[in-house]
Amino acid sequence: MKTRRLYFLSQMLFLLMLWVCFFPASASSSPLSKTEISDLFHQGKELFRQADQVAATNPEKAKSLYLQAAMRYEHIVAKGGIYNGKLYYNIGNIYFRIKDMGRAILNYRRALEYIPNDPNLQKNLAYARNKRLDKIDEPQKTKVFKTLFFWHYDLSTSVKILLFSIFFTIFWLLAGVRRFVRKSALGWALFLSVILTMMAGGSLVAEAILLHRVKPGVIIDTSVISRKGNSETYAPSFTEPLHSGTEFNLLEKRGNWFYIKLPDGRTCWVPEKSVELVSRQL
Repeated sequence: MKTRRLYFLSQMLFLLMLWVCFFPASASSSPLSKTEISDLFHQGKELFRQADQVAATNPEKAKSLYLQAAMRYEHIVAKGGIYNGKLYYNIGNIYFRIKDMGRAILNYRRALEYIPNDPNLQKNLAYARNKRLDKIDEPQKTKVFKTLFFWHYDLSTSVKILLFSIFFTIFWLLAGVRRFVRKSALGWALFLSVILTMMAGGSLVAEAILLHRVKPGVIIDTSVISRKGNSETYAPSFTEPLHSGTEFNLLEKRGNWFYIKLPDGRTCWVPEKSVELVSRQL
C-alpha cells in the first residue's frame, strides 16, 4: 500500500513537471529577417571593437560607438524577438563600459535567465553590483533560507531538470527491483530517491510559479525619489533617493507608477519611466 502511494505521488509530480517545464509557449513571428538580424549583430560587434580601440584616447567617441553598438543589439531583441543570454551579456558589457550600472545590471540579470552558470557573467554582475551607490542588504533570515535551500538558489534550471530526471529514473528502477527483492536497505534507498526527486521537482515547480508571480526589476535612472504613494504629490519614502542599479521586485502597477519591494523588505512607489523589469516577456 505504501509503495502504491509512492508510485502515485511520483507519477503526479512527473506529469506536473512535464506540464510546467515543457508546455510549449506560443511563438510569434519576427519582423526582421535572418539576414537583417545577422547584419545588425555584425554591425554591433564591429562598433564595439572600434569603441574598444579608441576608449583610451577618445572617451567621448568611444561612448558614442558603444551606444551605437547597444542600439544594434537592442534592436535585435525588440524587433527580432531574439532572447539570448550571450546577446544580453554583450549589451550588459557595453553599459558597464560607459559606467551605466543600472542598465548593465539589468542586462546581466536578463542574461542570467539563459546562461546562469556562465562564470564571466556571474563575475561581471557581482562587480557591477559592487559599483552601485545604494548598499541594500537582504535580511539575515533570507540569507539563512538561501543557505538551507542552496540547491534551489544555486543550481540552474537545466541542472535541476537533469537531477530530477536522474532521481526519477532511479526511483522507478529501485521500485522495480523491490518487487522481487525484499530488503530493508532497498526500502530506504527507494525512500531516499523519492525525497531527492521531490526536492528537485519541488524546486522546479517553485521556480516556475515565481517566474509568473515575482517580477524583478532594476532602477535605470541616475537617481529617483521614491514616494509613499503613486504621485509626486506624496512625500518621499526615504531621506535619500534611490540610485541606478538598485534591484527590486514589483508588487503592483498603478498608472505610470510601480509599487516596489527592495531587497531589505522596504516598499515604496517609483515612476515607471525610471525603472525596467528584468523579464521582457511579462
